[in-house]
Amino acid sequence: MPIMNTSSSPQDPDASRLHALVDGRLPPEQAALLRASLDAATGEDADAWARQRALLRTLHGDWLQRPLPEALHQAAERLQNQHAQRRRWGGVAAGWVLAFGLGWGLHGASGGGATQAMAAPRLFAQQATVAHAVYQPEQRHPVEVTAAQQEHLVQWLSRRLERPLTVPHLQDQGYELVGGRLLPGGSGARAQFMYQNAAGQRITLYLGALEQAQAEAFHFYGDGAVSSFYWVDRGFGYALSGALPRPALQALATAVYQQLSAAPPAGARAPARGS
Repeated sequence: MPIMNTSSSPQDPDASRLHALVDGRLPPEQAALLRASLDAATGEDADAWARQRALLRTLHGDWLQRPLPEALHQAAERLQNQHAQRRRWGGVAAGWVLAFGLGWGLHGASGGGATQAMAAPRLFAQQATVAHAVYQPEQRHPVEVTAAQQEHLVQWLSRRLERPLTVPHLQDQGYELVGGRLLPGGSGARAQFMYQNAAGQRITLYLGALEQAQAEAFHFYGDGAVSSFYWVDRGFGYALSGALPRPALQALATAVYQQLSAAPPAGARAPARGS
């Protein structure tokens, strides 16, 4: 969505009111007044955003009618139990709040200072497993940009994450790149690269900035059927997730690390076999 260039004129709507207009959140009278006050260029922007919103709703309109992936359902139940006194989430709503709001929710609940810095990598791994559970079952839209446009994919995600990214190649391990997507995270944007083998088994590499976290070696995070090996290097977090036996997933994570360690932003220190 384009960014509004608001001016100081009182007749120019601020971005929040314009978004409310496009999203249909203003009372009819206020919407009519605001629409009438728009200049031609801003009106065209609003119309374009409305068309984009309609297309997105059409593209993903069946999501809430789909069965919730079992791994995501299990993660939702665990989070419900942990935060029963804070929130009351349920059913499909809990799943999608987890998918797109887990980072901010856990960021707010994890406290501050050193405790938050120590917890950040594990929360990052939780976000990675949830993101895997959401998108791994997708058949029509597993990624936003396919492997056929890999150069564009890498440039786009590098720009959004403000870090030059490298896509590991896992053909020797039997996995081909499907593509990637942009996701929200606890402290900024996240990227997810998806791979698939000949049997249709999928793994995902989730990555993003963890500026306050110290460098860490490999750690294992198990979340029901989905597990992750995750590590932190030079202020950047990585998590490889999949429904694989632990040794198989660790071998793939090691292959990913070895490639990333040869190019920025990954570090040069090989990770130890961690917990």
